[in-house]
Amino acid sequence: MSQPIEVTTHVILRDLLRHQPEIVSWNHHLTMTRLVAQALRRSTSALIQTGIPTHRQQGTYRLSYLIPALLWQGSVTIAIPTAIRERLVERELPQLQQWLGTSKPVYCSDTPPPPEFAGLWITDPQSWLSLQLSAPDAVACNPIAIDGADELENWAQTLLTIELTPQDWDELRLSQPPAIAAQIVSLRISWLSALWQRPLNPYNCYLLDAGDRLSIESLSKILSQDIPPQWQQFYRELDKPDRLVWAKLDRTRGTFILAITPIDLVAELTPIWQRQPSILIASAVDLNNKAIGYRQELGLGEMTSVKFPLDRQNDLFKLYIPRWMPMPNTSKFQPILVDEIKHLLHLINSRSKFVVILIQDTPLKAQLAAILAAEWGSRVQVERTDLNASNILISGWEFWQHHQDDLPTPELMIIATLPIPSLEDPLVAAKVSFYKQQKQDWFRLYLLPTGLRILHRAIAPMRSAQGIVAIFDNRIDRRIYGQQVLASLNPNQRINYLDLNWLDSA
Repeated sequence: MSQPIEVTTHVILRDLLRHQPEIVSWNHHLTMTRLVAQALRRSTSALIQTGIPTHRQQGTYRLSYLIPALLWQGSVTIAIPTAIRERLVERELPQLQQWLGTSKPVYCSDTPPPPEFAGLWITDPQSWLSLQLSAPDAVACNPIAIDGADELENWAQTLLTIELTPQDWDELRLSQPPAIAAQIVSLRISWLSALWQRPLNPYNCYLLDAGDRLSIESLSKILSQDIPPQWQQFYRELDKPDRLVWAKLDRTRGTFILAITPIDLVAELTPIWQRQPSILIASAVDLNNKAIGYRQELGLGEMTSVKFPLDRQNDLFKLYIPRWMPMPNTSKFQPILVDEIKHLLHLINSRSKFVVILIQDTPLKAQLAAILAAEWGSRVQVERTDLNASNILISGWEFWQHHQDDLPTPELMIIATLPIPSLEDPLVAAKVSFYKQQKQDWFRLYLLPTGLRILHRAIAPMRSAQGIVAIFDNRIDRRIYGQQVLASLNPNQRINYLDLNWLDSA
């Protein structure tokens, strides 16, 4: 009787690790490959938190799911970000097939392979998710491994959001008789004027109230039936419950975009996970080993859930959290923050090392850039990618998250405040309101986990470089949830005072 695939993959991978020195060592290779093989054999789902950034070109853990996928007798779908896919298809898979002595067919495309295909389908996660949402019958119910599942919520939210741009308004106007077209123009001007009167907020997003929604519904009643597809989609969504509608105002161009999206993703995503076994591979999505909050948020059912610990030697970074900082919501915080950042930069100045300063507050970002540029000149840059190893980059969290792979690895990262989503963002406020309506703990289930995921990914380069992270948000020490923040930052070497030896060794 043949042995189970998890035994086979374990033996093969163990031998490869012994005889192929180019394979990057990782403590959990064998455990992960058995988990993936077991999920394939049992047709069950699994969530694996590796602790390693899943967006890296050279994914240390990738070997652990590719071997069982190649050895499995049936078809397997591998959903992997496009930026990594080329390397995987052209280098990693051919080399691995050579080592294994396999010749499994590989189909690389964002469209599904023919029904009779038996091999590896390599696709983009967003493309696969889009097909599952719009044309599920076009996708075979084969097991899938999704690499980069940290972004699943963002991918789904983006795909499920319907936007009406200025071009869509023009297309609607042109599709209607002249009298109705004139009313569309009038209504569009009226809405733009009303949005312009709304108070400024850093996000330029404004939730539409009941009166605004009634106005949108009234528009649908005067339109002829032959309206553009984007408008048809928008109105179909508007008829559904728990839909969030907002406008994004571009004050520079004098235009706005209308958008609608589901507040809760569970109803949309649950049917997808019921169609096939799904192996989700993420860096860190939940402090809980079972990832209960993450699974509930995405409609994931029962599944094997494993979280691998980071290596206390290779993944250790230096953590500086001054205890004397005032709370971020006080008037004293910003001037002291600026002084502390300047002091830290003066200590590291002669070393001309790459420094990243993460600040979400837009006015403070501009103010700090002006202050620092007065002393450090063109070394100081705001949200740019054409940098060298001596620059000081001032950035928001979103910019850093999107571009950190294209930038030098910082020797020092300064974090002004924790990346907990702001209630000033109308979309965040709406989601919090939804949690409140459901009588759920909106901070513990939504704001904190979201912030910790952002933080984990942002500091990932500091682990590989064993650099210094300075956090000036003392809610870590003064709030109950601070212990969870510290737990998410483990392993680290913490100090409450500046140590010049750290700066010299960085």
